Amino acid sequence: MPAPAYWSPELADAPDSVLSSDQCVIAGEHFFVHGLVEIPVIDTAETFTWGVWVSLSPDNFTRMGRLWETPGRETEPPYFGWLSSELPAYEPTTLNLKTNLHTRPVGLRPAVELEPTDHPLAVEQRAGITRARVRELAELLLHPEHQE
Repeated sequence: MPAPAYWSPELADAPDSVLSSDQCVIAGEHFFVHGLVEIPVIDTAETFTWGVWVSLSPDNFTRMGRLWETPGRETEPPYFGWLSSELPAYEPTTLNLKTNLHTRPVGLRPAVELEPTDHPLAVEQRAGITRARVRELAELLLHPEHQE
């Protein structure tokens, strides 16, 4: 996902809004970090990964930003956040699922751990997906016009 679901192109010119590949601020009040939801692919050593945005509190966003280039940052406790990306393959919506954002070593995007609910994305993160599901997701993402 190139931006949080709440971003719109006209915000690019707003002085209190910014979107980079890693962080986003909207109207100086809403703070987001780009992370990865990793889903194991069953019976392989592979992982299917969604690039998503997670909202953070102002304090957690400031702390994470202060430690962005600090070696050892991965020892930080996880940051609570809300999933702020709407992934097209899931019903109900993925917006506002509860998450924990785990910082990783410098240069690596944070890992997004979903609250263990019965939401299909959370179930897939816990249980894994088949290669057939990976193909289904790839088809949906590469050729959305062929979907019903």
